Amino acid sequence: MRLLVPLLLLPILLSRCAPGHGLPALPSSAGGEYRLGPGDMVRIITYGEDPLTGEFRVSDQGTIALPLAGAVRAAGRTPPELEAAVAAALKKGDMLKKASVSVEVATYRPIYVLGEVNKPGQYPYQPGMTVVSAAAVAGGFTYRAVEGYASVVRTVGGDSVEGKASRQAPVQPGDVITVFERKF
Repeated sequence: MRLLVPLLLLPILLSRCAPGHGLPALPSSAGGEYRLGPGDMVRIITYGEDPLTGEFRVSDQGTIALPLAGAVRAAGRTPPELEAAVAAALKKGDMLKKASVSVEVATYRPIYVLGEVNKPGQYPYQPGMTVVSAAAVAGGFTYRAVEGYASVVRTVGGDSVEGKASRQAPVQPGDVITVFERKF
């Protein structure tokens, strides 16, 4: 009987030693429409104005540099919000009386997969990615990997937050995913 009690407590004690044990759960993402950030590439089409049409990268400062209109803030805006901002910038500069603008995301910010995967590194984000699909893109789990959860560092409202995420947790552009190593 004396040996049975410590054996029953062993799984509880080991779970407290598991990698990432102290991490809070990753806050759920607010769904909704995609918000642009530094590193995104957007395609802006200004109908009837070919010189004002093209692909533009959101800078580290969160702006895009448009011909004739100058810098327009893009970070934190949705594509429809950026459409309105670009149209307003073109009207404000008296370049166009009626600007018809369309914005779409051409390339999302990359994700980063670290730790116990076969090919850690930077990878392109694809809509609908989960933690397990990100690990698959990075060559799959190593034999030492904790496969049930991972750490995700995400920028939310300008602040970096880290949390523990399940295999099926959605990934967002710019996330840094760390797959833990098993201790035994």
